[in-house]
Amino acid sequence: MPTELEELVEFLHHGNTRIRQTAAENLLPYSKSQPVIFKVAQLKPVKDLKLLVKDYAALTTGSEKPIARNALTILINISKDEEVLKLLAEDDAFLETLLVRITNSKEPNADPVSMLLANLSKSPSITRLVTLTRTVVSALSPSKLAMAQLLELFNKGADGGYNTEARFDYLAWFFGDLAKDPAFVNYLTTPPPHTSLDPLTTFLPHTTSLSPIRRLGTASLLKNTALLHADIPYLLQPAASVLPPILLPLCSPNQEALSEEEMDSLPEVCQYLGEDHVQEKDVKILKIHLETLFLLSTRGGVAGARLVKESGTYPVIRELHLEVEDEGVRRGCERLVDVLMGDEAVGGRHEAVGGVTGGKVGNVRPEDIGGPGAGRMVTQVMDGDGDEEENEDEDDDEIVPIF
Repeated sequence: MPTELEELVEFLHHGNTRIRQTAAENLLPYSKSQPVIFKVAQLKPVKDLKLLVKDYAALTTGSEKPIARNALTILINISKDEEVLKLLAEDDAFLETLLVRITNSKEPNADPVSMLLANLSKSPSITRLVTLTRTVVSALSPSKLAMAQLLELFNKGADGGYNTEARFDYLAWFFGDLAKDPAFVNYLTTPPPHTSLDPLTTFLPHTTSLSPIRRLGTASLLKNTALLHADIPYLLQPAASVLPPILLPLCSPNQEALSEEEMDSLPEVCQYLGEDHVQEKDVKILKIHLETLFLLSTRGGVAGARLVKESGTYPVIRELHLEVEDEGVRRGCERLVDVLMGDEAVGGRHEAVGGVTGGKVGNVRPEDIGGPGAGRMVTQVMDGDGDEEENEDEDDDEIVPIF
């Protein structure tokens, strides 16, 4: 005989709106504690939930939430499962439903849709969005490319400029994961018609965003781009170099230890920072930026290392090594200085960064680059008052080979 929970999931496709809503509300906690119940009957509950994402019939008052909101939350929580992920990510009609919802400026659930898209980006099949065309959303972009629309959404959402109900922060993780695909990296670094700036430049301001989600996703995107892009000097070209926005969050607001010569070598945006400047505090993000600088210095050959070095990277890293006590950050500093300074790193004024020795750096493989990034899963959990809280899943690194 079916259990009570198995009977409850049957009501997700009931013809009565109130019953569907009650079933979704009562099943919400089990999407974290017993997600396997949604896989019964060959994933029939997941198929029901995909339909309920469009169900706005029960816009009730009080503590009850619309069916669509609960359906999205459940899907966010159970999408770590490979079978569920495959069923969701490979469904073209469902992806279009999500795109319709997220690009609607009045959509109340746009942020949960962003979270779900961030989780679906773990599927290799999601890279088809890079070339997907759909109906133009004139309020967003004149482009028919779904990717161009999502990018505009991400940038306009930073200050609530498109949808007052959403900030679209989790699209940073979506883009960060997509950057493990060469086709998306090519899209990011190819200027569209009528402009000399490529889409990658629109991400650069987000390295210092107030949102840690945006900063982490952007850091991961830059790292994956540095790992896959074939022309590293292109990423370092003066007009739109990735170096200043990577170095800026690494800089200390206290620059008294820098000589005048070192200060002049820094990118202009990194010079003479006031006390209101905030150095990145998240060690995960710091380590990702250090790995990106390492990739730019090694994959770019002699020219890449020279450009990184001549941008004042060494004094920034020297001070970071002194100020941050995390061992992983310090190792990242020492490895980078080894590449930038070579034999100069032994003794003398370079002892502050570990006195590392110079040496040859071989080819960098994806598995050589560690640390967490946008590859984490997003989940929604319930707190003691029944309200939803965002949570990051620590145990899904194996899903994303780049990280």
